[in-house]
Amino acid sequence: MKGIIKGQVHTHKAPDGTEYLHSHDNEHKHVHQNTKMVLNRLSRASGHLESVKRMVEDGRDCSEVLIQLSAVISALSNTGKVILKDHMEHCIVDAVELGDKAAIDNLAKAIDRFIK
Repeated sequence: MKGIIKGQVHTHKAPDGTEYLHSHDNEHKHVHQNTKMVLNRLSRASGHLESVKRMVEDGRDCSEVLIQLSAVISALSNTGKVILKDHMEHCIVDAVELGDKAAIDNLAKAIDRFIK
């Protein structure tokens, strides 16, 4: 992988054997095998949060609201873990191979914020 030029397209193979094209443009588009699952999880969490909002508007018991809010937070946290795993398996592997210290530093900053 060393010596890859920005804009040059090359192939990667996912752990399941799926191959996908990848390039190192200035605007790096992240394409991962779990994108659809992440979007579905975010949609569900968004809908769940809306129902928690309605619970508050309806004056529901605070304990019930907190339990449901905890479920939303957990769903978002688990979705973040999926994104992190995908990022490490794809982008960070590429960054290490290419010696892209900035990408690794950005991941460290993101992890610090994520686990607060």
